[in-house]
Amino acid sequence: MTTSVFGKRNWVGGSAVLVALVAALAGIGKPAAAATTAEVKARGFITVVTEDDFKPFEFVENGVPTGYDNEMLALVRKKLPFEIKQQIVPWPGILPGVTTGKFDMALTAILVSPERKSTFDFTMPLAESTTYYGIKKGSAVKSADDLVDKVVGAQTGSAMLADLKAFNQTLIAKHGKGIKQIIEYQSYPEAYQDLGIGRLDAVANTLINLNSLVATKPDMFVIGQSVGKPVYIAWAVKKGNAGVLELINGALSDLKKSGQMYELQKKWLGTSFEKMPLSVN
Repeated sequence: MTTSVFGKRNWVGGSAVLVALVAALAGIGKPAAAATTAEVKARGFITVVTEDDFKPFEFVENGVPTGYDNEMLALVRKKLPFEIKQQIVPWPGILPGVTTGKFDMALTAILVSPERKSTFDFTMPLAESTTYYGIKKGSAVKSADDLVDKVVGAQTGSAMLADLKAFNQTLIAKHGKGIKQIIEYQSYPEAYQDLGIGRLDAVANTLINLNSLVATKPDMFVIGQSVGKPVYIAWAVKKGNAGVLELINGALSDLKKSGQMYELQKKWLGTSFEKMPLSVN
């Protein structure tokens, strides 16, 4: 388990592990076919799989599933005239379980990427994961352009590091020079510690992560501007499983219109995302 809230879903690589897990799950019994809308209504349920330890989205506390996705699931259940059977497993088994038909939907915080779109279809987004930078209060960094000649940290191998490097190229094209040094960290607590003692001028991470940092230490840190393009988080079904997708999207659409989705975003993620696209497929 990485210490970064988004580390696992933003981690670059891991294809070989995923292939191995798919193969392993494929050998466990005969995989079920993805259910159509008619089949779901006929059988009276769908199966979803949720992670067990991924705060603030889904985790188990005192034996009870909780977090943003689990509370969204509770609201979705009230909107649908059939049962949603939930299983809770560690992250490595979730996406392979959907591709093999073991589960109808991965009801967890999945970062939507071009690579994943070739295998999965996604619900309407439930959150945004855009890379921002955090700074100490009183910092001379007032805008993203002020990162020129500064020392900035990010987690090694993460999408946030990739966003920071890409933004650095934008700075170079605009100003003729860019970030003085990008330092890679194994975990974000290390980076935040160095930011606090002045070894770093800024740390690049997701807005949700930085909201959590500022909420914990509001007298020390503040959030700067975005240094990455918007990336979205959604639930996933096997490619082509339009039936389940349609049913879940209908419920999510109602929750957006009522404002309940945004209330849960503020509760668990520290902000609301009211300008997200209707589809990320």
